[in-house]
Amino acid sequence: MRLRRQHVALHSSRLFAKGRSSSTGARRPRQFPTLAQFLLRTRVIALYRAIVRSTNRIPSSSSTRSEMKQFAREEFERHRTVTDESKIRYLLSTGKTEFGAMERYVFEQVPR
Repeated sequence: MRLRRQHVALHSSRLFAKGRSSSTGARRPRQFPTLAQFLLRTRVIALYRAIVRSTNRIPSSSSTRSEMKQFAREEFERHRTVTDESKIRYLLSTGKTEFGAMERYVFEQVPR
């Protein structure tokens, strides 16, 4: 309890020091996404979750399962910085197409 009070006192003294608004400098105002950006983000997350769920149906003894998850993660990470809405729509479209092809191929190979 005593340590927490010291931390709070130290932190508050930094906040109210002359010439600074916080210990890390001035903050930038937070920018909220537009409705279109929010909806695209929702669609991207939904696609990623569908891919992960689908790969979970592959038997864990198969190396295909980990390879598919790794490939999906790398693709999503590679395009993480894309901000152009038309490019995101294109990536979603191609991602869904590739996912459908992968799903058909994998589940033809895997016994049920």
